[in-house]
Amino acid sequence: MVADDTEPNRRDVLRLSGAAGLAGLAGLAGCSTTDDPATDTATEEPNGGGGGDGDDEETTADDGGDGDDGGDTGPYTIGMVDSLTGSLSAFGQRNQRGKDLALADVNEVGIGGRDLEIIVEDSESQSQAGVSAAQKLVNQDGVPFVIGAVGSGVSLAIYESVIQGTDVVQLSQNSTSPDLTDFPGLLRMSPTGSTQSTALANIIGEDGYDSVALAWVNNDYGQGLAETFREEWDGEIAYDQPHDQGQSSYSSTVSGMANSGADAWLFITYQPEFTSMAQEAYSNGYEAQFYGADSVQGSDVLDNTPEGSLDGMTIVVPSAAVDQDNYQAFASEFESEYGESPTSWSAFAYDCVVTAALSIATADEFTGAALQETVRDVTRPEGEEVFTFAEAMEVLGEDGSPDDIDYQGVSGPIDFDENGDPVGFLQILTVEDHEYVSSGTIEG
Repeated sequence: MVADDTEPNRRDVLRLSGAAGLAGLAGLAGCSTTDDPATDTATEEPNGGGGGDGDDEETTADDGGDGDDGGDTGPYTIGMVDSLTGSLSAFGQRNQRGKDLALADVNEVGIGGRDLEIIVEDSESQSQAGVSAAQKLVNQDGVPFVIGAVGSGVSLAIYESVIQGTDVVQLSQNSTSPDLTDFPGLLRMSPTGSTQSTALANIIGEDGYDSVALAWVNNDYGQGLAETFREEWDGEIAYDQPHDQGQSSYSSTVSGMANSGADAWLFITYQPEFTSMAQEAYSNGYEAQFYGADSVQGSDVLDNTPEGSLDGMTIVVPSAAVDQDNYQAFASEFESEYGESPTSWSAFAYDCVVTAALSIATADEFTGAALQETVRDVTRPEGEEVFTFAEAMEVLGEDGSPDDIDYQGVSGPIDFDENGDPVGFLQILTVEDHEYVSSGTIEG
């Protein structure tokens, strides 16, 4: 399966897909929905057929996405719920860049001569907006596969309100809360945050501290990582309090941590919230050894905190497989296109798209039920290791099965387990001269 010479070149595809993704691509036409959004299921016959026996529990969607019968030449259309705005928008931007690179790679080869399109909807980094976005994708656009979301609470709300009880596949690009392990129907590309909490407990102890002040954001992400940390930490937790997102000040959190007497402070929160805390700690002259989970790290944090105020901080983040050739090729293309290095979040989004495309390529039909049968298998270790979409399609040929391939993502081996969790890697970062420096990796 190769790209037609008359198709746009890769960079043209990338730019077109990026513009279309953020604006929201045209949805699948001919979609019917039930009155109950929580039980609606999108299906599509491979040759543009209808709903077969007319069962009211099954909805149908056209192949072409252009309002006509489409045949089998129109694009395959899936959905994505991302944080385009709100407190997690920095992650959303990284997701979009990874998604666009993956779409370009997929559409350069094609899926049986057809393109892949992704309708992107904004969760606004909030659960209710995320649910509304997913309802639109599933019930109006009729997509059988949803990538989403960033925040663990948003992903779980989407699953419980929209996906659960249907055949629609949900694959989260960035959610790390340990609580998601309890929902095996909700797949995720980034490893569970429980590995972060365990690593942080070990690192803080190895650094010689026996007392810690713990500040965590009051949602599924913060609660899950904080709970695991408590289980793994052998010392004293002198301060253990939640905080809400989007507060104008976190002075009470910072003063509480300072008054606890703990010399090690652990932040399980998001970039805007941590930035405010770090600013307030610095302005009040508080000194402590800072530690953080993945969501406190980012260029925006460094840009908005005083020079040197974070030096010595240690952060544990999910890591891509930076030593693999396919990651290095991805990173090179990313840097060429965007003028900066990718993060693991971009790599996770990239792999979500490629995994979705391979699921479609190996499914008997473009339906949620059929994709449920293939989405796990295309990354299983029983198949032949493939490192790119093009390589995978070459191995599959005209009649390959999902068991024939083991997609090794740019983020590393995926190998979804029975709980929908992937194999993962963690990277240890320290802040030196107000820059993030890698100081080691841990296999999750």
